[in-house]
Amino acid sequence: MRTVSWSSLPSVAGVHTAPARVGGVERLIGGTPLIPLRRLTRGLRPGVEVWVKAEWFNPAGSVKARPAWFILRRALDAGWLRGRRLLDATSGNTGIAYATLAAALGVSVTLAMPANASPERIAILRGLGAELVLTDPDAGVDGALDWVQKQAEQHPDRYYWANQYDNPANWQAHYATTGPEIVAQTQARITHLVAGTGTGGTLMGTGRYLRAVKPEIQVVAVQPTDGEQGLEGLKHMPSARRVPAIYDARFPDRVVRVTAADAHATVLRLAREEGLFVGLSAGAIVWAALQVAAQLGTGVVVAVLPDAGYKYLSGPPWTRGE
Repeated sequence: MRTVSWSSLPSVAGVHTAPARVGGVERLIGGTPLIPLRRLTRGLRPGVEVWVKAEWFNPAGSVKARPAWFILRRALDAGWLRGRRLLDATSGNTGIAYATLAAALGVSVTLAMPANASPERIAILRGLGAELVLTDPDAGVDGALDWVQKQAEQHPDRYYWANQYDNPANWQAHYATTGPEIVAQTQARITHLVAGTGTGGTLMGTGRYLRAVKPEIQVVAVQPTDGEQGLEGLKHMPSARRVPAIYDARFPDRVVRVTAADAHATVLRLAREEGLFVGLSAGAIVWAALQVAAQLGTGVVVAVLPDAGYKYLSGPPWTRGE
């Protein structure tokens, strides 16, 4: 299977495609590899394949480089950042992507993140020079969003609120890049897309493109079993106080709910049986993809894995000595 460079992707009617580049680290965004699972898929029927899209190959180490670049470049092109700081709430990955690209482009960034975020993420953001505000850990990302919204309303001349949760550039980044890459890499053989729902951008954008190409595609959303599971990067939409505007609950064909225990166990299996050292949401997504694959007679299941596991070493499952 071949990879596709972002610059070679086709334009899509009605959707903004990849912004023009200026030649820095942003040139490395996209074209991430698609990797087959070989050992975790033993026991599946012979006509079933499971592939994972390794989004940690992006700059800043996650899938969020795609929407962060679309959001940031569109703001620059529109002049919204002239004399203002980029402002947003994050659980980690989007903030790191913003900070990475902003550092390369000379943009100032202010980010709000729950204070119980892993120390690795906090250290990375500070190392990249972002102004970081740590908010009430019990309020989660919703609390960080409350702080950001208040600052944006009180200081409109100081901040441009990027608002990744409601910004259509989020899902459009995946419509214009992730979807076409997967079609090309599978030679359009994909039958099932499995993606997590945090902001919903990956699922909505990639899924919309795939449905435009293959209307019969099955789109599977992955969420925690409830709002208390603590799976970083995934949101239990039914209990969320703020549901991202870019997410449409009617869009997925199916929602698979995952416990933290199953996600942790799958993270360990991916590391030790496939050589893939991934983050917690990636473990949840692969667990869901294997449940989907186990029900198929034939099919090509593609799971989008948001990031690697290096930002999570201070927490489970790595702190349990397993």
